[in-house]
Amino acid sequence: MKQRKYHMLTILGPTASGKTTVAAHAAKRLGGEIISADSRQIYRGMDLGTGKDYEDYEIEGQAIPYHLIDIADAGFEYNVYLFHNDFLKAYNDITARGKFPVLCGGSGLYIEAVLNNYQLIQVPKNHELRKILDEKGLDELVRLLLDMKPEQHNTTDTENRRRVVRAIEIETYLRQNPELSNNMPEINSLVVGVKYDREHRRKRITERLKQRLEDGMLDEVQRLLNKGLTPEQLTYYGLEYKYLTLHLIGELSYEEMFAKLEIAIHQFAKRQMTWFRRMEKHGTKIHWLDGFLPLEEKMANIEAWLES
Repeated sequence: MKQRKYHMLTILGPTASGKTTVAAHAAKRLGGEIISADSRQIYRGMDLGTGKDYEDYEIEGQAIPYHLIDIADAGFEYNVYLFHNDFLKAYNDITARGKFPVLCGGSGLYIEAVLNNYQLIQVPKNHELRKILDEKGLDELVRLLLDMKPEQHNTTDTENRRRVVRAIEIETYLRQNPELSNNMPEINSLVVGVKYDREHRRKRITERLKQRLEDGMLDEVQRLLNKGLTPEQLTYYGLEYKYLTLHLIGELSYEEMFAKLEIAIHQFAKRQMTWFRRMEKHGTKIHWLDGFLPLEEKMANIEAWLES
C-alpha cells in the first residue's frame, strides 16, 4: 500500500468486531505501527478483560509495533486528556521514523479527540463573536475559517454551520491565548469501521466471553485483588472487571455474573455503534467494512480508499 493524502489510518469498531486483526495487517502492509485508542488496554495486568489480543500483533513471524498499551498500573484513573498527550508523543515518534500511524480502538471519545483535533481546554462560548458570525452566510464563514487556518478543511465539516462557527470560536480563543495551544498537528486520517450485523455481533460477543473465561479471566481479576486493588477500584473499570469482582466477593453467583455481564457487553457494543453513527452525523466519514469479508478483500478495500 502507498499512502497518499492521508497522514494516518484509523480502524474503529465495536467490541468483538475484529478491528485489531484488520489494523495489524494494514500496518504490516503500510510499514506502520499501531496506536491503541482503547481506554482500558493502557493498564498493565488487565489483559483478558480488556481484550488485549497480543497474538494479533504478530503476522507471519513479524511483530507489529504498538503503542499506548500497558502504560499505566491498574488503579490509576486515566482519561482523555492524558490520552491526547500520549497519542501526540506516539504519533510524532512514529512519523519521525518514517513509519505510518494506524490508530485502532473502540473508545469513541478518544478517537474523536484525535480526529477532530480537540484542544482539550475549556474554550468558553464567545457570545459577542457569535452575534457577528450569525449575520454571515455559510460560504463567508468557511472563507473566514480557512483564512484563519487553511488546513482546517481536513478536520471540520464545512457544510455544518454549527461546527464551522465553533471552529472559528476556538481558533479565535487560541489566538488570544497562545500559551494554551497543545501543538496538535493537523491529521487527515482515513477512517475505516469494521462491523457485523446485530445478530452475529451478539453471537461473537457471547463466544468471546466464554472463551476468555475459559482462558482464566477470573484468575486475572483475582490476581488484581490479591495485589491490593479494592473491589471499588476494579468495579470502576466496568464490564468484565465489575461483574467478575462482584462474583469473587460473593455478591453474584457464577450464573448471575455471566448473564449480567453478557447483557452489559451487548449494551456496550450498542452504545459504541451509536457513538460512531453520531460521529458520522457530525461529519466524520467512516468507510465501513463487513466483518464477514475475507481479510484480503478488507485489505484491498483499504488500499483503494487510501489511493482514492
